[in-house]
Amino acid sequence: MQTAGCVDARLPIHSDMDLVWVRQHVRQTAAQLGFGLVEQTKLVTAASELARNTLVHGGGGEVEATVLKNGHAPGLRLAFIDEGPGIADLERALSDGYTSGDGLGMGLGGARRLVHEFSVDSSPGNGTTVTVTSWTVRPPRQREET
Repeated sequence: MQTAGCVDARLPIHSDMDLVWVRQHVRQTAAQLGFGLVEQTKLVTAASELARNTLVHGGGGEVEATVLKNGHAPGLRLAFIDEGPGIADLERALSDGYTSGDGLGMGLGGARRLVHEFSVDSSPGNGTTVTVTSWTVRPPRQREET
């Protein structure tokens, strides 16, 4: 059973220096939760790409970091929130190889592959929220009712 705590940190994303603080916070929190080095690196890489997207394409915003529990496995949820122009073509933005800027070049699709859970809430003119979650131990897949 997944339980969520309250938002543990809200970090602004308004400058390149803020991107550094976001990466440091994610790495430190992941290490404290018991993520292995490879999983820390994946989460920090995804967070870096998403924070840069928030700054460059969303005009700035914030990230909310929330510590989660799934049974005995801790996790970290990161919600990157902006009030920018939104994503006009989400399907294209999520496609492999698509990049619209000077980020790490992996885009949303690459960030999605680095985390356990990924969602995007966006519409033109209404901003974007990208939420990612990673677990120290990948939670078992829920069985579908047949």
